[in-house]
Amino acid sequence: MNTYPSQLLEKAVNELTRLPGIGRKSALRMALHLLKCKPEEVESFGNAVISLRNSVIYCTSCGNISDSEVCAICSSPKRDHGLVCVVEDIRDVMAIEGTGQFNGIYHVLGGIISPIEGIGPQDLNIGSLVEKVEHGGISEVILALPTTIEGDTTNYYLFKKMAPSGIRVTMIARGISIGDELEHTDEVTLGRSILNRMPYTGSK
Repeated sequence: MNTYPSQLLEKAVNELTRLPGIGRKSALRMALHLLKCKPEEVESFGNAVISLRNSVIYCTSCGNISDSEVCAICSSPKRDHGLVCVVEDIRDVMAIEGTGQFNGIYHVLGGIISPIEGIGPQDLNIGSLVEKVEHGGISEVILALPTTIEGDTTNYYLFKKMAPSGIRVTMIARGISIGDELEHTDEVTLGRSILNRMPYTGSK
């Protein structure tokens, strides 16, 4: 039985439930809130989402989201371009930047190796990282991936790919609990994990 008084309302709720973590009750509350807003406010909201999808691009250097071809971090002369922090996704860049403890640049993999989910090295932004290392100018690569089996597997794979270059490879200190994701770690703990990083030995 259809309990919605309007098909337009039902359609809006259905679309909102496609967002992660949004159930039907939350979606309905959002939709009803939008109905109470001024038309120009709803239009501004809609345009912001459309612009996000159509205009935001990915940095050609690190893979972070950007408004230009090269992101503000990679183009900044104040950053240490010889220090590269490898992360799973964009949320991790934001989490580490929030600590204010890292002054290098990033490399966003766009995921981690997970055979169960059918994600292999070929599906990730690994080739360009190896190229950066091989071209020189990189003094250290910090592996800042999740403390999970998949994260450790990816760490090991990356280490083996970069080992021939002899570059210094470190990993964030395990002040972060096993199984935790960086975006859910408090800034103090994450900041200390970056500062107290340790050499990566290649053991899983």
